[in-house]
Amino acid sequence: MRSTIGESFIIRKVLSKTFRTWNDLLLFSIATIELFLHTHSSPIQLFTLSASPSPHYFTFSMTSTYHFSIFVSLLLLSFLLNPTSATPRKLFSLVQEQPLILKYHNGPLLKGNITLNLVWYGNFSPIQRSILVDFLQSLNSHTTTPHSVSSWWQTIQKYKGVSCTLAVGNQILDEDYSLGKSLRSSDIISLASRSNQRSEITVVFTSADVAVEGFCMSRCGTHGSTQSKWAYAWVGNSETQCPGQCAWPFHQPMYGPQTPPLVSPNGDVGIDGMLINLATVLAGTVTNPFDNGYFQGSASAPLEAVTACTGIFGTGAYPGYPGEVLADGTTGASYNAVGVDGRKYLLPAMWDPQTSTCKTLV
Repeated sequence: MRSTIGESFIIRKVLSKTFRTWNDLLLFSIATIELFLHTHSSPIQLFTLSASPSPHYFTFSMTSTYHFSIFVSLLLLSFLLNPTSATPRKLFSLVQEQPLILKYHNGPLLKGNITLNLVWYGNFSPIQRSILVDFLQSLNSHTTTPHSVSSWWQTIQKYKGVSCTLAVGNQILDEDYSLGKSLRSSDIISLASRSNQRSEITVVFTSADVAVEGFCMSRCGTHGSTQSKWAYAWVGNSETQCPGQCAWPFHQPMYGPQTPPLVSPNGDVGIDGMLINLATVLAGTVTNPFDNGYFQGSASAPLEAVTACTGIFGTGAYPGYPGEVLADGTTGASYNAVGVDGRKYLLPAMWDPQTSTCKTLV
């Protein structure tokens, strides 16, 4: 998908003489807003709305719509600048950007040959299962073109102490909903324990008609471990429950700019959304399996290999816009990675420890 952000030559011509990059102008706009908040007498409330995997958004409510429009205009101006048109001149810097660093906390990581056992809980069609299994089988494919799934996974190998090969093992179908259609976190662990040993990861998939504790409220998937030191992961299908939160950008986000959603590469919004979340928790499982691996922040709510790069799928991404990705010439579907048998996927950015940046495939 190509960027649809408009440009204004006149604005760039004038403002680039003062601001080195569009980011500088954005910081200036934010500072202007802060100054207004301290000087304006109108009551203002600030709310923070969280949505995952789509970015965080901030909503202002003020009595003066006139002044609010000024601030919105300032922020919009920051996106009109083309970074390539910036000049070397920089008069001042308002905020020093801090590098994104995931610290290694000296805990054990997953190494060697890792078997992925899958538990399908609920109603999944054979096609839906094949989409997710093909992705897992693509991770260690010998095809390493710039846009291959395996090239995305190779970033994991850059983490010091991480060196593993993943292979799909046993698959268990629970189409009778043996634990019901409303699951607690302990039920997920119970399902994962049906097939789990050391050197294995069990991934539990729940279908669209299954409610899971915390699903759509604080998480779209998760990974964890038990006292016996085996790792597990869970991902739910959000298609009928919260696609705007857990299947973005294939559905309009629950909050923020209501930009048109991307066309899902496999024609299934719920499954393609699951795939994004599967990639996220799988990367976290390998690099931070026992809460003392690679992460930033608190161990109870860490930013991990992919969650540190939330909402980024291509170059030029910003809140509400996933970035420039590839488009299928026939279907118009958006993707950035190709797996076995030519199947297409949209994979999230992953933190690269060599550059300390969020790396995208395109």
